[in-house]
Amino acid sequence: MEYSPENERQSFRELLNQANELSTSSLRDEVVSSLYQTSQQICSRTVRFTKSKEDKKTERLDAIFTSPIWGFPIMLIMLGLIFYLTIAGANVPSSMLANFFTWLEDYISMAFFALNSPDWLHGVLVLGLYRGTTWVISVMLPPMAIFFPTFALLESYGYLPRVAFNMDRLFKKVGAHGKQSLTMAMGFGCNAAAVLSTRIIESPRERMLAILTNNFVPCNGRWGTLIVLASLFMAAGFTGGMKTLVSSGVIVGIVIFGIFVTFAVSWVLSKTMLKGVPTHYTLELPPYRRPKFFDTIVRSSLNKSYAVLMRAIKIAAPAGILTWVFANIYIGDTSIFMYGVNFLDPFAQSLGLDGYIMLAFLLGLPANEVVLPILLMGYLSTGSMLEVDNLADLKNIFLDQGWTWLTALNMMLFSLLHYPCGTTLINIYKETKSYKWTFVAFLIPTVIAIGVTFAVAQLVRGMGWV
Repeated sequence: MEYSPENERQSFRELLNQANELSTSSLRDEVVSSLYQTSQQICSRTVRFTKSKEDKKTERLDAIFTSPIWGFPIMLIMLGLIFYLTIAGANVPSSMLANFFTWLEDYISMAFFALNSPDWLHGVLVLGLYRGTTWVISVMLPPMAIFFPTFALLESYGYLPRVAFNMDRLFKKVGAHGKQSLTMAMGFGCNAAAVLSTRIIESPRERMLAILTNNFVPCNGRWGTLIVLASLFMAAGFTGGMKTLVSSGVIVGIVIFGIFVTFAVSWVLSKTMLKGVPTHYTLELPPYRRPKFFDTIVRSSLNKSYAVLMRAIKIAAPAGILTWVFANIYIGDTSIFMYGVNFLDPFAQSLGLDGYIMLAFLLGLPANEVVLPILLMGYLSTGSMLEVDNLADLKNIFLDQGWTWLTALNMMLFSLLHYPCGTTLINIYKETKSYKWTFVAFLIPTVIAIGVTFAVAQLVRGMGWV
C-alpha cells in the first residue's frame, strides 16, 4: 500500500478503536483489583503489625462508608445533617448582623444629612452600595462560617475521599472522572473556586466536563434564596425544629436533583461535544484521623470569611449601585427597572415566575446573593434595597404579589439551575482561554433552567394544582 497521510490517520484510528474495544471498564477494574490483591498478599507476607486492633479500624469503617449498600445513604444523611446545622445555626447570627448594619446605617445617613449631601449621593452610596453589600454579608457570611468548617472537619477526618470513591462509580458510568466529585463538593461553597479546583483532573476532556457541570450544585450565594423559600412555602405548615428539619429535607432534595442534572448533562456531553473514554481513577484512601478542631475551624472560618467580604465589596457593591440607578432613573412616568419588568413578564409567567423575579436574576448576574434584595426592592417600589424585619413580613410581601407554592418552587429550581455568576464565568474563561466554552458554560444551564421551570409550570397548571 502506498504511503499517504490519510492512510496513516486511518491506521491510527483503527488501532485506537481496537484499543478502546480491548480496554473495557470491567477489564480496567479487574486489572486494578488484581494489582490490589497482589500488593495485599505481598504486604501480608512481609509486614508485621504490632497493634492489630488499630490496624483493622480503617478497614472496618471502610466496609461501611464505601459499601454499595450503606455508602450512599450515609452520604445523604451527612449532607442533610450539614444543611440542618447550617440552617439552624445561621439564623441568629444573620439576624444580629442585619440589625447591626441597620443600626449603623442610621448613623451613616445622619452624617450625610448633616453634611447636606445631595439625595442622589446618599441614594447611590447608602441605599445602593451600603445596603447591597451589607445584605450579602449578613445573609452569606453566617452559613459559610458553619458550612466550610464542617466540610473541613469531614475532610480532616478522612471521610471526603470516601465520598469521592463512592461517586467515582457513578461518574464513570456517565463518561466523567471520579475526581469531579471533589470539585462538585467544592461547588457547594463557591462555584468560582470549584472551577479552579478542576485542575486536579489531568484529562482535558474530563476537566471540561467538570467545568461545564459544576454550576448545577448550589453555591453559598444561592443558599439564602433556597433556605428562605423552603422555610416560607415548603415548610409552611410546621414550626420549631420540625420546620427546620423539613426545610433541610427540601434543600437536600433540591441538591440531589442538581446532582442528577450534573450526571445527565455529563452523559450527554460525553456522547456529543466531549466524546471519549473516561480515564481510570486510582484513589489511595487515607487512614481515618482525629480532626484538629481548633486549627481546622479557625483557619477555614477566617480564610473563607475574608474571601466573602472581598467578594461582597468587589461584586455585590456595584450590583447594588446599578440596581438603585435603574430604579431611580425615569423615562416618562416609568423607571428603567419597571420597563425591564414589563418586558420580561410575559416570558416569566410561562415559567411560573414573574417579570420582577426574572429581572432580579439578570441584575444579580454579578453575585447571586443580591437576587432576593433586588426582588424585594422591585416589589415594594422603594427605589432602594430593603431589609425585612422577619420572615412573616417577607411572606406577606410575596403573597401580595400573587405568589403560590409553584412560584416558590420554580424560583428555587431556576436559582439552582441558571447560568453561573459573573465571577464563575470569569474563572471559566481564565481556565479554558476560550470564549466559546465560556458561552457554552452560560448557555447550557440557562436552557436547562428555562426548560425545567417551563415544564413544571405547565404540568402543575395543567393538572389544576394551583
